[in-house]
Amino acid sequence: MQVYYNRKGLGDVLIIPLKQGEDRNEVEYTKHGDVVKITDKEGAILGYNVFRASEYINFSEKGAITLTEELVSSIENLFERNGLQDSLNVDLSPKFVVGFVSEKTQHENADKLSVCKVDVGDEKLQIVCGAPNVDQGQKVVVAKVGAVMPSGMEIKDTELRGVPSSGMICSAKELGLPDAPKEKGILVLEDSYEIGQPFEQ
Repeated sequence: MQVYYNRKGLGDVLIIPLKQGEDRNEVEYTKHGDVVKITDKEGAILGYNVFRASEYINFSEKGAITLTEELVSSIENLFERNGLQDSLNVDLSPKFVVGFVSEKTQHENADKLSVCKVDVGDEKLQIVCGAPNVDQGQKVVVAKVGAVMPSGMEIKDTELRGVPSSGMICSAKELGLPDAPKEKGILVLEDSYEIGQPFEQ
């Protein structure tokens, strides 16, 4: 999971997105000192914005920052200093990992879609993929359920033309990599990558 801090672009604000709301008009905000808690109408927590963030945390990087146990502890500490007793119950396992396409079959209801079985180390995922160059035997980058893409899109379990899909096989462009090719197609990795290892962008 990632949080976002870019002082030059957004000001001294730490953005902690936990969940996307279905309707932006149904969002509620409560202020606790420098912390704004964002919830939906049912009370589910969508995220937090922390103002004057650099007064609580020393940021050595900007943009998307991967959450660590140390950073979670620092955030919970600043919550407490602002009178907020919330805990950050987040999954810290990597969401962008190296996968191996062990099987590829034609989607039964769509000519341009493939149904892939992808080994990501600790589990095998079924992912529906529309890339023309996806094939059995490739090592690829998989965005697992819960990953947030550079575009802001959250990866969720879904169905594509009636077939369940858990995760996404990514292109270089979708990953926001520099010099990404304009042609459609997934990023195929060299064989030296290990299945299940985190993919560092």
